[in-house]
Amino acid sequence: MSVTAIIGVGVMGETLLSGLVRAGRRVDQLLVGEKRGERARELEDRYGVEVASNAEAASRADTVALVVKPQDMGAVLDEIAPSLRPGALVVSLAAGITTGFIEQRVPAGTAVVRVMPNTPALVDEGMAGVAPGSACTDAQLGEAEDLLRSVGKVVRVPERQLDAVTAISGSGPAYLFFVVESMIEAGVHLGLPRGTASELVVQTVLGSARMLQETGEHPTVLREQVTSPGGTTASALRKLEEHGVRAAFLDAMQAARDRSRELAAGE
Repeated sequence: MSVTAIIGVGVMGETLLSGLVRAGRRVDQLLVGEKRGERARELEDRYGVEVASNAEAASRADTVALVVKPQDMGAVLDEIAPSLRPGALVVSLAAGITTGFIEQRVPAGTAVVRVMPNTPALVDEGMAGVAPGSACTDAQLGEAEDLLRSVGKVVRVPERQLDAVTAISGSGPAYLFFVVESMIEAGVHLGLPRGTASELVVQTVLGSARMLQETGEHPTVLREQVTSPGGTTASALRKLEEHGVRAAFLDAMQAARDRSRELAAGE
């Protein structure tokens, strides 16, 4: 029986835990590493999962998912490294932490997978990028991918591309929430009740995403289908171009990528 330990049960850690339970993973195949007594009891009551110390959870697991803050990763690795089983798979969901950083702190030959998830995993619509470390086999990478599929989709990329994945899908929900927030405020400014504006915008975003996914059309094609020459949409898009929205998105995502690189360098 393969056992998975989740160390770090904040929002994303609990999201992974709940996703595994919903996907049918037996609770006797799951362990949680948690030091805080009150939080441990909360997780035990909510999911029926066993909670142990980080070191004990690591010692009993075949796969160890590290869902901790980047600045805490070094200390957590120092804590669990002596307890890792031979052949264990370590899956890191910490932004900016490289497989090399982890491999230097765990027993030689330990398989490591680096993951960049995102928060729509909360509703089983996550998008995760995964990259293997130097000792990771295809089979072990597949195990990590199966883990993440419990809360959404997974794409395999070279590790050098994970900073870009962080900028696009990792931070991406915040950009979209910002756009939605701005559209709702515009609706209110134009005289709509806030509730009506919210419903209009949220459903428009949901429907547009579904169109992209199900039609397979390039977004330019779908945009042109909405944009009649000299019409309302054309007028709106002209204003967005005048305000440099495309360039702003590029600058924003470059900044996110650069910050991911800084985290990897310990800055």
